[in-house]
Amino acid sequence: MGRRGAGRRRGPGLLRGRHFRSRRARWSLAAAALLAAALVLTGSLGAVFTTQQDGTPTAVDMQGNPVAPDEGTAPDPAHAKAMNAVDTGPDMFKVPSVGLEIPLGAMNAVGGVITPPGFRSAYWVRNMGVSPDQAGSGTVFVVMHSLRGGGMGPGNYLIDVQQARSTVAVGATIEVGRLKYTVDGSTPISKDRLPALTGIWDSKPNRLVVITCLLRPNDATPIDNMVITATRQP
Repeated sequence: MGRRGAGRRRGPGLLRGRHFRSRRARWSLAAAALLAAALVLTGSLGAVFTTQQDGTPTAVDMQGNPVAPDEGTAPDPAHAKAMNAVDTGPDMFKVPSVGLEIPLGAMNAVGGVITPPGFRSAYWVRNMGVSPDQAGSGTVFVVMHSLRGGGMGPGNYLIDVQQARSTVAVGATIEVGRLKYTVDGSTPISKDRLPALTGIWDSKPNRLVVITCLLRPNDATPIDNMVITATRQP
């Protein structure tokens, strides 16, 4: 979670995905289980997702495939409660040029960590920048997952893995509910460097910042985030 100071905001120390405790007797890994490329600034999270007792996956990607993060991690109940995350709300997040249209949820950054809870939604961050209905007074920050291992998360629509660039061209439109933004640019930024880049985290009127993981061609753990910036249309 960023801190205010002299008009500038320092970025969160870590953007990551959910953690789960490993209980081997309860895990069900399909042969094509998908690896979550978490939004991480200082490392990457792997994962293994469980199934319910009836065999239904507890987490699925955009195509309904079960998502499997690495085992051996566990959620902190207090952290999860403080996030107060919701996967859906009254608005949608849309990038028409790449065919992305998903629910817009909301969440809090907690202790400098942003932990998107789902793999089929985008999330605006309540305690960074401003809410969409206050877009005229600051930056709206939206985060989402990309998935590796053959998975399809919202962030996968926004990145060209082979070319290490965004698929969303300058001039393209991004819709956040009824708000429309025009893309100014995009850049891959090292997860280690991103927290200190105050230019990203400064809250500026009518600006949108979208962050997801930039996957790697060899399917290894991501080391960069893709940051897309846009300006609100009149």
